[in-house]
Amino acid sequence: ALLELGGKNAIIVLDDADLDHAVDAAAFGVYMNAGQICMSGDRVLVHESLAEEFGRRFADKVRALPAGDPSRPETVIGPLVSADAARRVAGLVADAVAKGATVLAGGGEPDGAVHPATVLTDVPKHARLYYGEAFGPVCVVGAFATDDEAVALANDTEHGLTAGIITENGTHGLRVASRLRTGIVHVNDQSVGDEPQAPFGGAGSSGYGRFGGRWGLEAFSNTRWITLATEQAHYPF
Repeated sequence: ALLELGGKNAIIVLDDADLDHAVDAAAFGVYMNAGQICMSGDRVLVHESLAEEFGRRFADKVRALPAGDPSRPETVIGPLVSADAARRVAGLVADAVAKGATVLAGGGEPDGAVHPATVLTDVPKHARLYYGEAFGPVCVVGAFATDDEAVALANDTEHGLTAGIITENGTHGLRVASRLRTGIVHVNDQSVGDEPQAPFGGAGSSGYGRFGGRWGLEAFSNTRWITLATEQAHYPF
């Protein structure tokens, strides 16, 4: 058996990132399927040199995302699985705000099962959203000063499924990726990605085992060694 149990995934925007790409990638990684993906980006960590500008552009983009009827082709933020799920997400947001978080976009009450696309910052550690998986159209934006700090923030979770690293320097991205405790990292992309031939799975509370490709076959089979000698062997005694 193997288990994939969700994530508290980070999208890291390094100081050498293209800001336009970073905003678009993070918006997709957070809000695709209204955040109801185990790989969704719950946290967007941005280098302090880009944080202010990123926050402004990202909040503007999020506020403009069309929400509501999922049958309309232009809708980005459709309903959660139920009205109860939307109320659960709203409770996480309200708890964070009551404990000192700032709303950059969205917030407020859901409309039935549709929760507004929401961006928060300054979420304290004692808020339930800090460590809890949102599984809805909500993310927390934070800043970091160094790669070491970015890695420490990204790894500050019991989960370890996936991560995205936005950078224009692949070598820089790979150095950071090697230090993340996740089963999956996408360099110069956001956190959502799956392919049938790729090993999919995480670490820690994100589960164990891998499915996809030969890794999935190995997870559900027993490896054996069988030989056939084409000539009779000679033995020392």
